[in-house]
Amino acid sequence: MTTTLRSGAPLSLPSTETHPLSGRTVLQIIPDLEAGGAERTAVDIAEGLTEAGARALVATEGGRLVAELQAKGGIWLPFPAASKNPLAMAMNVRKLARLCRQEHVDLVHARSRAPAWVALAATRALKLPFVTTYHGSYNSRSVVKNHYNSVMARGDVVIANSAYTADLILARHSFARDRIRIVNRGTDFSAFAPAAVGPERVSALRRAWGVEPHQRIVLLPGRLTGWKGQKVLIEAARLMRDAGDEDTAFILAGDPQGRDGYVRELDEQIAKAGLERRVRRVGHCSDMPAAMLAAAIVAVPSTEPEAFGRVAVEAQAMGVPVVVSDLGAVPETVLAPPQVAPSERTGWRIPPGDAPALAAALQEALALRPSARDALARRARLHVERHFSLAAMVNDTLDVYCALLGR
Repeated sequence: MTTTLRSGAPLSLPSTETHPLSGRTVLQIIPDLEAGGAERTAVDIAEGLTEAGARALVATEGGRLVAELQAKGGIWLPFPAASKNPLAMAMNVRKLARLCRQEHVDLVHARSRAPAWVALAATRALKLPFVTTYHGSYNSRSVVKNHYNSVMARGDVVIANSAYTADLILARHSFARDRIRIVNRGTDFSAFAPAAVGPERVSALRRAWGVEPHQRIVLLPGRLTGWKGQKVLIEAARLMRDAGDEDTAFILAGDPQGRDGYVRELDEQIAKAGLERRVRRVGHCSDMPAAMLAAAIVAVPSTEPEAFGRVAVEAQAMGVPVVVSDLGAVPETVLAPPQVAPSERTGWRIPPGDAPALAAALQEALALRPSARDALARRARLHVERHFSLAAMVNDTLDVYCALLGR
């Protein structure tokens, strides 16, 4: 177990007249703002900074979340932050340092490895406070790779998005022991609330996905990459079909992000199993609250550790049963036996890569009586509200900034 400080309870932000960050300028740097937990967090923190009276700059190449960032008061600074070319990164150090001077930046927060190396060099040259957030598990199978990853543990404060991530940092980069702060990923429970989603939004998604009125949906939200477990779900769909299930549609919602070979493998697996009418790839979904409310179950069958597990939290907030792989930070977000009694579960946890176990859990969840499903939904919503609120994440992150700037 770690000895790091766990994030506190949600607090309301002070008024802009009294907040210590009022008038300050904070720059976040991230490769792009397309989709994902790190990208969403960058936008959320920018909004929190703006509400505190600070200037919230985000240096990034762009992406679909830029419009939302700007609508919430954040300022987009076009910057080639995704480059991993050593020469380009060296040039980016000078560009970022110049940008920080021009914009009178008080603190820099990096959310990805390549731009973190750039930011580390720039902030050290300018003597600015530097924060990193360790968002992922990161492949660390060689000395060179571990050194590359280590930049995410070199901030003046290193934010871990879960206790699992904090333990991972300690195991790989023990030099950061005294600088780790756990700040759980936060969810906007005003958006992820069943009452906030009108039936027309759900109906529109079902039509767009080609789902029949009688079909129940098992939803797997996530980019199309092998470790997200799409192949495991397809095999579970085959097993359920062979066992007599005729009324379930399986929706894979996520971008391929250029992984055309993997997409072909998925399509071939679907065709070989004869599941073309039951398993569908629908691309990126911009209305995740409605997607989850359309689903009978949300599946997160990851085959590698999730550093946090945002999708599982969002599904529980929507009152939708979740079935997740039992690894990484999942035990922190989804309660299930043997950790708790069956009557206290908020979802199902299964061994990673185990399609028969996934099929069995999906069938058990689909068989819930309405009263049992309602009770599960209430427990799940209460669980995530207590531990994973957006307000807590924003306040804890802004507390980190205040402490460094106060120093």
